[in-house]
Amino acid sequence: MPFSEDTLQQTRAAYEEHARTCRQCHFDTMPCAVSKHLMRAYNNARREQARANSASR
Repeated sequence: MPFSEDTLQQTRAAYEEHARTCRQCHFDTMPCAVSKHLMRAYNNARREQARANSASR
């Protein structure tokens, strides 16, 4: 399923919001499990968007 630009922005916003508001992520040097999951979702969306862009060329 291809990711839309909107999906990419939503996953990025979710990760950034979590990183700003999570106490563990803010004070610890290691990101929490939720942060890792959100970053993985964003990276997957970014890769899928890059694939879609390269396929349409």
